[in-house]
Amino acid sequence: MTVEPTQQQNMRRVAMTSLAGTSIEWYDFFLYGTAAAVIFPKAFFPQDLPPMVLLIISFSTFAVGFIARPLGGVVFGHFGDQVGRKRTLVIALMMMGVATTLIGLLPTYQSIGIAAPLLLVALRFVQGLAVGGQWGGAMLLVTESAPANKRGWYGAYAQAGAAVGVILANLAFLAVSTSMSDEAFLEWGWRLPFIASIVLIGISLYVQLRMEDTEAFKALKAAQAVAGEQAAVKKSPVLEAIRRYPRRIMLAAGAFLSVQVTFYILIAFVIAYGLNSPSVELTRDEMLTSVLIAAAAMIPALFYFSGMSDRVGRKQIYRWGAILTGVWGFALFPLIDTGSPFMITLAVTVGMIFLGMQYGPQAAYFTELFSTEVRYSGASLGYQIGAILGGALAPTFAVLLWTELGIFYVSLYILLAASLTLWSLSQLEETGGRSL
Repeated sequence: MTVEPTQQQNMRRVAMTSLAGTSIEWYDFFLYGTAAAVIFPKAFFPQDLPPMVLLIISFSTFAVGFIARPLGGVVFGHFGDQVGRKRTLVIALMMMGVATTLIGLLPTYQSIGIAAPLLLVALRFVQGLAVGGQWGGAMLLVTESAPANKRGWYGAYAQAGAAVGVILANLAFLAVSTSMSDEAFLEWGWRLPFIASIVLIGISLYVQLRMEDTEAFKALKAAQAVAGEQAAVKKSPVLEAIRRYPRRIMLAAGAFLSVQVTFYILIAFVIAYGLNSPSVELTRDEMLTSVLIAAAAMIPALFYFSGMSDRVGRKQIYRWGAILTGVWGFALFPLIDTGSPFMITLAVTVGMIFLGMQYGPQAAYFTELFSTEVRYSGASLGYQIGAILGGALAPTFAVLLWTELGIFYVSLYILLAASLTLWSLSQLEETGGRSL
């Protein structure tokens, strides 16, 4: 299939806009995870509790964003299938920019007492609503616009935003923490990366003013207008998606478990483990740098394996990613326990590359699993249910397993998630190249 130069240019613009929007959106979401490991236990909770208890409480507030994500997927999925991918994405981006900026302005527990963690949780909930709606909009804006034989490749632009967001979040903390004393960083410096997310509001305005909706959605609306269809699908795409595809939604959620559990262990729990394990004893900046390098390595992996999925199919690449992730969990912590910055970086980097084998093809795969009139709702539900089941409590569970049973059980946790993903994939069909 040949694509005209103007179409190619338009596709590149759509892809880069999606990458920019999702990168800042995920930056905001992941910024919270890094702060939950490093800052929030000291800033937003009473200091008469043991450090490990504070860490568990802090990671529990991190989970609130995941609880909100399925709700965001339902609400934004409904309107995304009714009024369009673009308009819904703009609202999600605006919500995230405002919520994250306000977190940077929150008074601490020392200033306003119990109101501080309550406000923090409320804003985290808004973050969850926003990211629950953002993924479906950004992903469909790219995949529904892409040629069928390059849908996996272009879908990687939306997926790469997650890795870029991790890089930006860690770079922001590194830049601020290395430019001032620890006292200044803990007192006010940590706020700067949150306040900087106000740039997301500008990106959302650009999307609103310069981007068009996808051809698949416009074709659907035109067909409905010709047929005079104003039926149940238009009234409630979410309910229609659940009615048509209940099993497929849950299997899509199951296919996402390996990515979610392992990803949040690698970007959040690993930092806490490195800072609190007596066998590691690395500095905050060393741990942040390791995660940053690993996220950078994930980006080319995402594109490579997404492009490969256009040639050999989605499931084969996804399946091998889950197998390798489950096995690598048993190498991860022995390498971290060496205390060597190089070995720790290697451990996290290889894990991220294996995740890229799954997360890269996922955008095209989830797009192809659902029909156009309920695609935003169906794909978002599968993604966000998988997120809450897999990612919401992954850092918290990992801390509990580590402190109560030992670090080996965190590796078993990663293997269990990978096994559930493999079973879910075995129940789903191959979709590569399917017409939308």
